[in-house]
Amino acid sequence: MRTRTSLFRALVAAVVGGLLSLAAVAATPRAGSDAIRVKDLGKIQGWRDNALIGYGIVTGLAGTGDSPTNRTTRQALANVLQQFNLSVAPDQVQSRNVAVVMVTAALPTFAREGDGLDINVTSAGDARSLLGGTLLLTPLKAANGRTYALAQGALSVGGYRYDANGNVVQKNHPTVGAVPGGAIVEVGLQTASHDNQASVTFVLQDADYTTANRVAAAINAQLGGDLAEARDASGIDVRIPDAERRRPVAFLAKLENVLVEPDRRARVVINERTGTVVAGGDVRIAKVSVAHGELRVSVEAETNVSQPLVLGYAARGVRTAVVTNSRVDVTEPGSAGFVTANNTVADLVQSLVRMRTSTRDIISILRAVKAAGALHADLIVQ
Repeated sequence: MRTRTSLFRALVAAVVGGLLSLAAVAATPRAGSDAIRVKDLGKIQGWRDNALIGYGIVTGLAGTGDSPTNRTTRQALANVLQQFNLSVAPDQVQSRNVAVVMVTAALPTFAREGDGLDINVTSAGDARSLLGGTLLLTPLKAANGRTYALAQGALSVGGYRYDANGNVVQKNHPTVGAVPGGAIVEVGLQTASHDNQASVTFVLQDADYTTANRVAAAINAQLGGDLAEARDASGIDVRIPDAERRRPVAFLAKLENVLVEPDRRARVVINERTGTVVAGGDVRIAKVSVAHGELRVSVEAETNVSQPLVLGYAARGVRTAVVTNSRVDVTEPGSAGFVTANNTVADLVQSLVRMRTSTRDIISILRAVKAAGALHADLIVQ
C-alpha cells in the first residue's frame, strides 16, 4: 500500500513538474522572434539624468565674437581679468575675439567624481561664429544651485561662416559647438542603494497594459517564482528574493536580460517639413476607396512699356504708358483612382510610389484616410 502511495505521489510530482516546465517554455520567447530584453523597454524607477547649466566665455575667435557694444561680454571679460589681478574697466574692452556662451550637460544617474561629461556650447550674444574658440573654465550647476561639474576645452563646431564685402558663406549653425568629455564631475550623485531592499519597480518607456502584463509574466517564468506583478500600464513591481538581497546587482542583471515580446501600438509618423512617412509594416487599413487629383493654376504677369514715337518735341498730353498683361493657365491632370481592401500602410505607400505620387501627396492621402476612419493607427504629425 505504501509502495502504491509513494508511486502515486511521484507520478503527480512528475506531472506537475512537467506542466510547470511547459508553462515556462511557453512564456519564454522563441529564438528568432521579436523578443527583446527588458532593459530596452524601460528602466528602474528612480534612474534619471539631471540637467546642468553654466555661463562661460569662449576666447580665441578670429574676429567673429560678440560686438564691442555688447555690455555683457565686456563685463564678463573684465571679471575674468580681475581674477588675475588685472584691473580693466568694462568700457575699455574692445575685442571681437570673445563671446559669451551658455553651457549645458546631463549628469547621469550613477555619475562619480572624476567622470567626464559631454557638453554643448551655444552663443548667448551676437557672435557670428564660434569656430576655433576655446571655452574657459565654467562651473555647471543644477537646479538647486550647487556646482556638480567644471567644463573647459576646445570647441568642435560642425559649420563655418565667412563674410567679406557683404558676401556671406555659411554652413550649418556655427554659433553652436560641443566639447566631447569637456566637463569633469566634481560632486557625484548619492544614488540610493538597493542593498537589503525588498522590491524594485520597473517603469516602461511607453505605457501599455499588454506589454506590462507580458513583462511580469516573462520575469516570473524565466527567473522562477511569483516575483513580478504589473501595478499599472507602466509600472511592474519586482520582489527581490531573500537570498539575493545582499547582492542585488546580480539579481538586477538577470532582471535586465529577461526576454519579452512587447506589444506594439500601431502608429504612423509624418514629418511635413521633410516629407517623411514612417509606419509599421503591419498597420492595417480598412476597405476604402481613394481618388486623388490636383488642380494647378498659374498666373503670369507681363509688363510692357509703350513709348510714343516723337520727332522733335512731344505735344502736350503725350506720355509713356506702362501696360500690364496677365495670363491665367489652368491645368487639371487626370485623377488617379484605386481601391484598397484590408491592406497595410506599406502596401498603400508602395502603390502610391508606383503611381509616381509625391511624398507630400502621400501625406495628404494618409491624413484623409485617417479622417475617414479607415486608418487603424495613431497618426502623429511632427
